[in-house]
Amino acid sequence: MEVKSCRNCGRLFNYLQGQPICAACKQKLEEKFVKVRDYIRENDSASMKEISDANDVSVKQIKQWVREERLTFSSKSAVGIECETCGAMIRTGRFCDKCKNNMANNLKQMYAIPSAEEKSDRRQRDKDRMRFLDKT
Repeated sequence: MEVKSCRNCGRLFNYLQGQPICAACKQKLEEKFVKVRDYIRENDSASMKEISDANDVSVKQIKQWVREERLTFSSKSAVGIECETCGAMIRTGRFCDKCKNNMANNLKQMYAIPSAEEKSDRRQRDKDRMRFLDKT
């Protein structure tokens, strides 16, 4: 465990993981989150600035909740955040659907099992190599 000073109020607390804020400030932040979530549900066409001003929460904090997928804007809303890869407007998360699919395909290709043709090429290539025996 590590003792840190709270980023919001300055109190010392035992830091385990996550944001460097104390338990009291986390509780206040969670109450603000519930307030913002309810405000967005009631006012689905409100802008990010309106949401921020009405609930005394920074725009940066609202964007963080959206990136964490704790908040989602409705399809009627003109509010959104940018995809971290291509900059397209999205309603929640860090990446748009296109970028998510590209990343998933890249991961699948990276862990794909080599085809039989690739294996046969490797065998042909390794056929004429010199071999050594272990002397154990």
